[in-house]
Amino acid sequence: MNILRVDIFSDIACPWCYIGQARFAKALADFEGRDQVRVTWHSYQLDPSLPERFDGSEIDYLVQSKGMPREQVEQMTQQVAAAAAGEGLPVDFAAVVPANSLRAHFLLKTVARHDGDVDAAQHALFAAHFANGEVISDEEVLVRIGTEAGLTAEQARAGLDDETIHAEVQGDITRGRSIGIGGVPFFVFEDKYAVSGAQPPELFLQALTKTWQEMEPANPTLLTLDGDGASGEACGVEGCD
Repeated sequence: MNILRVDIFSDIACPWCYIGQARFAKALADFEGRDQVRVTWHSYQLDPSLPERFDGSEIDYLVQSKGMPREQVEQMTQQVAAAAAGEGLPVDFAAVVPANSLRAHFLLKTVARHDGDVDAAQHALFAAHFANGEVISDEEVLVRIGTEAGLTAEQARAGLDDETIHAEVQGDITRGRSIGIGGVPFFVFEDKYAVSGAQPPELFLQALTKTWQEMEPANPTLLTLDGDGASGEACGVEGCD
């Protein structure tokens, strides 16, 4: 049975990754071969220098880190919130607490290691950050989300301090940079096709379909090798030579 691999590079601190997850899920639901798709989430950090908790609002953080006028940042966040609402995703930028996403990535790797529901954990982290005003670097927030995704509290806490988990996250980040990823979300289909950004579901469906069609075995054209140009003896439906 063919398995179609989709690798998704994403950061919890990225609202377009939140939207991209929802749009890709819609495409996957409409894809006939969805049961043969294996999705792997990979860590990416847009701002590794962000403190565990920024002293200020999301607007303050973006103004400071991007060097953009406040009015432009406010307009940008309104547009993102409207796009999220179009996917049924509540976003409240006034409530967002800017925080380093590294520990959230540790949790996601821990959920994956223990065969938990990574998609659910991703969604819960996005919602905690963008809708509920929770601090995604806070251990208690992470443990709660981890247990909701299938971990025990002990597994969740251990994963946050596990050096092998940390190495996996850093490996993802290094890999993303090595293949030239400059922004997320970033979707890679069978290491052959890439889709950058939170594209419409139709484009994701097109990528899934095209990749799947090219994976399916074609009807081979066989070259018959006959000695001296003559067919050898054989049996057919009408009998044997």
